[in-house]
Amino acid sequence: MATDMTKGNISKHLISFAIPLVLGNLFQLTYNAADSIFVGRFVGTKALAAVGTANPIMNIVMFLIIGICMGASVLMSEYFGSGNIKKLKREVSTTMIGGFIFTIIIICFCVVFTKPILHLIRTPEELIPDATKYLRIIFFGLIFTFLYNVFAATLRAVGDSKTPLKFLMISAVLNVVMDILFLKGFKMGVEGAAIATVTAEMFSSVFCIAYVYFKVPMLRFSRKEIVLDRALLRTTINYSSVTAMQQTCLYVGKVLVQGAVNPLGVQAIATFNAVNRVDDFAFMPQQSIAQAMTTFLAQNRGAEKKERMKPGLWAGLKLESLYWVILLIVVYFSSTSLMKLFVQGNSEVVGLGVSYLQMMAFFYLLPSWTNGMQGYFRGMGDLKMTLMSTFMQIVGRVIASYILAPRLGVSGIAVSCFIGWIVMLTYEVPFFVRDLKKNK
Repeated sequence: MATDMTKGNISKHLISFAIPLVLGNLFQLTYNAADSIFVGRFVGTKALAAVGTANPIMNIVMFLIIGICMGASVLMSEYFGSGNIKKLKREVSTTMIGGFIFTIIIICFCVVFTKPILHLIRTPEELIPDATKYLRIIFFGLIFTFLYNVFAATLRAVGDSKTPLKFLMISAVLNVVMDILFLKGFKMGVEGAAIATVTAEMFSSVFCIAYVYFKVPMLRFSRKEIVLDRALLRTTINYSSVTAMQQTCLYVGKVLVQGAVNPLGVQAIATFNAVNRVDDFAFMPQQSIAQAMTTFLAQNRGAEKKERMKPGLWAGLKLESLYWVILLIVVYFSSTSLMKLFVQGNSEVVGLGVSYLQMMAFFYLLPSWTNGMQGYFRGMGDLKMTLMSTFMQIVGRVIASYILAPRLGVSGIAVSCFIGWIVMLTYEVPFFVRDLKKNK
């Protein structure tokens, strides 16, 4: 159901939009988390390390595609806010056609160069066979990743964040069931985990497409309306390329950090894989609140309702800070239980993970602020700012990782995250303050 955010209670709009988005992103993360949990339990530590090595590479490609959809959704929100439904539909059509072609090219490239990429990040030879099998199956499923995200982005651009959540819930449950069936029942190893993930993504994309076609007349297309608008394509590429580069930059940084972890050994790799899953669950709600801010600001910018924008910004930042308080309590006091979800009978991995998570519980405050500012800049159409600040954060984090990891182990990676966020805030805050004064 479409929601017009250009009128009505601001905080209510942000919360009602963000909550389904938070839940949806958490269910999205259950795909990879379920793979790690069940691979660790039913296959072993070596297989868990292989999946952990593969995940940053997989995330680079997936978030490249998601970044394209995010950039296009800013334009969609703006056109919907201005009431220009014809241009909204043309933007959706252009994004679907252009994005589909791009995804096919990406799939072909990634399948061919899987092994060289794994060697590039210094993956131990004993992990390469399993990591290669896992990645290639995931890469073939990227077409479903694109289809789901482009239709989900369209629904969210018109204020409907609840419907994509429903389909993710269904597919997440299917993924867990299939993981248990393929790994425990059929003993399929890492291939079974990858097949379960791709199949679940296929269902979520089919459900989303069917819903839009049958239940949202505004977004239903005739054959004549399915066109590639060259003028809009240029604008979409301008927006999407920046958000795609930002998302890719973030996960390229993770791959480079993985390169700092890999020489520490299989135990450290398994630990890093497990704590990365917790990090993902911690960050996604922050990013979801920021996305709610982006949609709210873009709609009101399109409707030229500037008086609603600053209150929306501060309401979003308050939500980000409140979420961190909850996150601090949960992660700090549940760190041991969280690690035992991924690893059983390996006290070294559990101990390393607990040290990392108890530090990160306090550090999570900083990305809550950086995500809020990024939501503001995206909503204002300043996507280059989000790219540059992310790039600065990654540079700081990667340099610190290679310095600290040999000295502090996995805990050094947590400190490097903190350093990266400090660098990001140092870069972002002056521009943020200047922008607020300019748009006062």
